[in-house]
Amino acid sequence: MQNAAKGKWMCACLCSVDSWLGVNLRVQASPDALTLGWPSVREVTAPRQSGQSPRPKTGPRILRAAVVTTQLTLLPEASPLWAHCPFIWAPAPPLGRAPGNSHRDQGLCSLFWHREKLLKALTRPRSAQAGQTRTEVPGQRRKQVPGDRVMWTSWWLWPLVAICTADQFRDEAERIMQDTPVIDGHNDLPWQLLNLFNNQLQDERANLTTLAQTHTNIPKLKAGFVGGQFWSAYVPCDTQDKDAVRRTLEQIDVIHRMCQMYPETFVCVTNSTGIRQAFQEGRVASLVGVEGGHSIDSSLGVLRALYHLGMRYLTLTHNCNTPWADNWLVDTGDDKAQSQGLSPFGETVVKEMNRLGIMIDLAHVSVATMKAALQLSKAPVIFSHSSAYSLCAHRRNVPDDVLQLVKQTGSLVMVNFYNDYVSCKSEANLSQVADHLDYVKNVAGAEAVGFGGDYDGVTRVPSGLEDVSKYPDLVAELLRRQWTEAEVRGLLAGNLLRVFEAVEQASDHTQTPEEEPISLDKLEASCRTNYGYSEAPSLHCQPGSLLVSLTLLLLSLCLQ
Repeated sequence: MQNAAKGKWMCACLCSVDSWLGVNLRVQASPDALTLGWPSVREVTAPRQSGQSPRPKTGPRILRAAVVTTQLTLLPEASPLWAHCPFIWAPAPPLGRAPGNSHRDQGLCSLFWHREKLLKALTRPRSAQAGQTRTEVPGQRRKQVPGDRVMWTSWWLWPLVAICTADQFRDEAERIMQDTPVIDGHNDLPWQLLNLFNNQLQDERANLTTLAQTHTNIPKLKAGFVGGQFWSAYVPCDTQDKDAVRRTLEQIDVIHRMCQMYPETFVCVTNSTGIRQAFQEGRVASLVGVEGGHSIDSSLGVLRALYHLGMRYLTLTHNCNTPWADNWLVDTGDDKAQSQGLSPFGETVVKEMNRLGIMIDLAHVSVATMKAALQLSKAPVIFSHSSAYSLCAHRRNVPDDVLQLVKQTGSLVMVNFYNDYVSCKSEANLSQVADHLDYVKNVAGAEAVGFGGDYDGVTRVPSGLEDVSKYPDLVAELLRRQWTEAEVRGLLAGNLLRVFEAVEQASDHTQTPEEEPISLDKLEASCRTNYGYSEAPSLHCQPGSLLVSLTLLLLSLCLQ
């Protein structure tokens, strides 16, 4: 944006100050200088003379009066005086930078480089500005004279200018998000629908237009410019070796029914082309992510069946080991490593996911599992909701050596908003989430970062990111930190689409499916049939479970 355009924006912004205080502030810009005009204090605050009708008391407009503006011209200077202003967090370059640079380098933040000069001019006596001199007597209190600028100007001007600046970045964020909406990697609304309403979407309380007790509803999604969402088909680890598959099918079903019940808002899609089409239609592209390898019950057949039902990523573990992959609690010592990353069957699962075109999700897995999958996979992988370990040393986050592998493989880290993974404390804020996004971008590259908010799956979210409507505020913060428009568009959607398309291209449905099942001795279950593992069908039970069954049988006989 050239300075002329910048000047027009600043004039519009400062006119909002005029409408609030009744003060005319004028801004003019040229390629080499910035000129501000302001009223004299005398003209704004002059007392009512005898015989004059009282000014109407209309709130702040009580200050309005006829004004004669004084002008101040600011020339570029090298010293970064922006640091004196508490309302800005990133330096802006000097005024008058050559056209062609990013417009974020030339916004109103440039004013903060010159705050001292502005304040001196705004508080300088009018006679001094006119070239007159005033003699001050040491120790003598100077009398206020007509036309003096008083220091109150600084306390209302700079907060208001900071607000205007914030509005600039917010407006810019919304402009970008109009045609590049958010694709978020992980949202647990389906789990909330199960907990709150047992997946009964026709319950009046489950109306997604008015649902209030969740981070996510339709109005919030629209306000947040969400255009693509991986809905989590999550079931807890205590379903492993029990009813995990059935529960997972029910969660996939509720996602499909969301699309059916609200077709004007959601459209269920299964590929990158479908996401782009949903963008054009102004609907939320809805995809299925299954959170936890226990959901496939160590079965390649179940893996393939879930793919045909729409699953497009599988998180290899949740907060528990599967018989073929280790979870993150191994790194804390709370769980014992069973597979040392991936077992041979775990490697088969990864290969079959590559063949089918299912994204491999490494959120929740151990570092050894991360490295094994990154090295084995023929396609990029994702971390659907994880943050940077170097900023918050939580084992759910991604360490730097793994971020380097992410960079080398063209993979993606979708930053989590859960306070405990952002600040390693119960409290966090939007700026700290932006720090994680900055960090992943700096270490792994701008192409390696995305959003994985984990809304409705966590109990604590950062201030400023209270629900899914807040994505534009986070994007505005990144623009304030001088992310380029291309980087922001990649973060919003482009990076995920790139990975998804690479996974699709690596898939090969003409290739023979993987068939070798997991070894029976790797399956730890209460009771399960072992058809196919022996010549005769039989019931495979653990000794403890068999003892419990026999005890219950004897007890029932005694009670008869």
